[in-house]
Order: sequence, then C-alpha cells, then structure tokens
Amino acid sequence: MAATTPLVSEASRPSPTQFSKTTCVKKLAESPSLTSIPANYTFTKDPQEDEVVSEDPEEPIPVIDFSLLAYGTPDQRSTVIQELGRACKDWGFFMVINHGVPERLIERVIEGIRGFFDLTEEEKREFEGKNVLDTIRCGTSFNTSFDKVFFWRDFLKVIIQHPHHLHFPDKPAGFSEVWLEYCQRIRGVVRELLKGISESLGLEASYILKAMNMESAGLQSFVANLYPPCPQPDLAMGLPPHSDHGLLTVVTQNGIGGLQLQRNGKWVNVHALPNSLLVNTSDQLEYKSNVHRAVVNEKATRISLAIVNGPPLDAIVGPSPELVKKESSRPAYIEIKYKDYLGLHQTNKLYGKASLDRIRISNDVI
Repeated sequence: MAATTPLVSEASRPSPTQFSKTTCVKKLAESPSLTSIPANYTFTKDPQEDEVVSEDPEEPIPVIDFSLLAYGTPDQRSTVIQELGRACKDWGFFMVINHGVPERLIERVIEGIRGFFDLTEEEKREFEGKNVLDTIRCGTSFNTSFDKVFFWRDFLKVIIQHPHHLHFPDKPAGFSEVWLEYCQRIRGVVRELLKGISESLGLEASYILKAMNMESAGLQSFVANLYPPCPQPDLAMGLPPHSDHGLLTVVTQNGIGGLQLQRNGKWVNVHALPNSLLVNTSDQLEYKSNVHRAVVNEKATRISLAIVNGPPLDAIVGPSPELVKKESSRPAYIEIKYKDYLGLHQTNKLYGKASLDRIRISNDVI
C-alpha cells in the first residue's frame, strides 16, 4: 500500500571458466586453491554511490518494544506507535525487542538453514526450480539467467501462501515444521506492527490488513541466504543495494554482521541487539521502503533469513485513497496486482528501487 570483498602457481590456479560452471558459491569458497574471485563475481560499484560507511550513526537505529505495542497501557501503546511511525518515516528500518518469538526457535531455524546448505549438490538440485515464482527454489546469486555479475550468495526461497499452501523442503529432515512454526509466529508479529503503522498514519488499526485482504490470507517469502567467506570481500557483493517487495521484511541472522542500510548518503552497519528482529519497510508499504545491501567478509560464513510479508497474490496494491485525500495530493504510483509486482521484482535488475520506479507516476502526468 503506497503511502507517502597462499599463493599458488598459475598452472594450478583454477580458471574463471572452471569456476563459472560452479553451481553454488559455497562449493567455490571451499576450494583449497581459491585465492581470488573469478571475474564474473567482481562487482563494480556505482561511481555516484557514496561509499562512506558509518560505524556510529549520528543517531541510533530505532528500537521498538513489541510488548508495549501489543500489551501495553494506552499511553505506552500511543508512545510506541509514535516511535514506530518515526522509524518508518525517517529510517524505513527498526529493531524489534520483546517480540515473543522464542530464542531457541530462532536458533533451530538457523540450524536448519545451515543443514540445508550443507546438503550435497545432488540433494540441493532437487529444489533448483525452473521459474523465479516457483514455490520452492534454491540457487546462487539473484537470477543467474539475468545477472551479468554474480553475487557472493547462495539462497533458498520458499513462497508460503496462507492459509493453504504451506510447503517447505523435506531436507534436512525435521526442519520443515520448525520453519513453518517460525513463519507463523513472524506473521503474528507483522500483523501487530501493521496495526501500529496504520495508526501512526492516522488510520484505524485494521486499515492495512483489511485493504490488503490480510486478515485471513497473505503471502510470505522465506529467503534463506548463505554468504561464505570471500578471499576478496572488497571486490564482491553479497547482494547489491535494493529495496524489497512486500510490506514488511523481518530479518534474523547467525550473529555475523553484513547488513548495511543507506541513510543520509552513508551506509550504516547494522549491529543487531541480542534476540532482536530486524525489520525494514518494503515497496508495497512505501512509508519509506528501505534501501539496503549485504556485504561479505573473508573469515566467517554469514547466514541470514529474511521473511518478506505481503498481501495475497491477487491483491491490488495502490495508493491509499484516504491518505491521498488527507494530503491533498495525487497518487504517486499506479495500482498493480501484487503477483505482477512480485514477478517484476524477481525478473528486473536488483538495484536500488528499480522495480518501484517502474510503477511510479511521473510528475508530468496530469
């Protein structure tokens, strides 16, 4: 809802051509002879992009106490709603604490993801998928049929359509149920956050849920990412700067940093609080859809899990008539079915707000 980066002889060094046929970055990274990345993984940064990284931003990343939003007194809830609105407007990102999702469940989810990526190439090939919108799909980079430069990343994506299509890979054994439980709990957290965001916009609490037909239905994209150690992390990219499709994306990770947010012309490193959920606003909310990226390192494997939460596939998403009228403005985006936007996002160049810009209404149009 649119609202406002030991020497080997040259003879023994594998060639880029050999590596270009590698099915996953994990296998490439584990090669004992790898000392530099192949040319097709060398990411050229936009010269106009400000590469300053701020370790200590001028103000801290917003923290939202979920328990006060969901169960606090009217005054406490009112205060948190105001904080939530400012976080969405100024940052498009916040950390959620006291969210009620068991820490052990999060740990088991990460264990299962690690187990999946540790499967043999043959086992993982069962879930390769043929289409970017397949229910279950694993692979590398973002879209290898489209990417000119590969990203230092392997992924597992599962599209979950509530309430009926809730299928996960059956490997590793026993984790399908764990992943589903986690997604259902995240769905509950997201519902409460969307209520608070609605109220921060001066709308009734259930406005977004009703407008997007999310009271009993909705879509979640389970996106598990593996970023292995990279011998030249300054030349590679885990994922380039981009915004997400959907309304809210909820991220957890294995304690290894790598997520960076764009703010005031600088990149801000995210240092997650213990047992917190990282949340960014996404394109279909466009309160301020957050541009972020994943960088890599040469020492440790980073695992992250992003749960993208959106409306049902057939939902029509467009500017809120109430907000357009309230602000005496014209709609900034065309209406589009969420399934069509999802297809656009997954087949378009992953950079900045490329997909969102394609449905933006020009100021010249009257």
